[in-house]
Amino acid sequence: RADNLTRWLTDVETRLGSLSQRLSASVGKPRINTDLAGDAEASQSTEANTLVEVKTPWTQIDDVFYEARGSSWALIHLMKAIEIDFADVLEKKNATISLRQIIRELEATQDTVWSPFILNGSGFGILANHSLVMANYISRANAAIIDLRRLLEKG
Repeated sequence: RADNLTRWLTDVETRLGSLSQRLSASVGKPRINTDLAGDAEASQSTEANTLVEVKTPWTQIDDVFYEARGSSWALIHLMKAIEIDFADVLEKKNATISLRQIIRELEATQDTVWSPFILNGSGFGILANHSLVMANYISRANAAIIDLRRLLEKG
């Protein structure tokens, strides 16, 4: 049923969003501290900075990159299985093409890495930033999953 697939896709959205955030943290840009956001009753017991620098340590950049690559690989196969198992639901909602686009975006994460190292260059610097490239593919797949989920939720 479409509602079962929709619930699972919500979990996938969360996972891909987290991976994309962690990959993007390779650049280390300051962000607004949102630790207490969403809780009207929350209060800070100690002084906290408004801006927080979130940056993946250089010793962990390749770990995050290959975790994202492996998760994407597994998700490709799960999506291909969904295309078969939920074929009737996807056809009824005219969503098969959307699922295939997700698979295409995820397959791009499996392209050959020609560098012997996962590089952490600046966004527009001389050196590549493999984490940002991976984050781009994952973000695009995540956006397509959000669109697919919304499509499935429509009656």
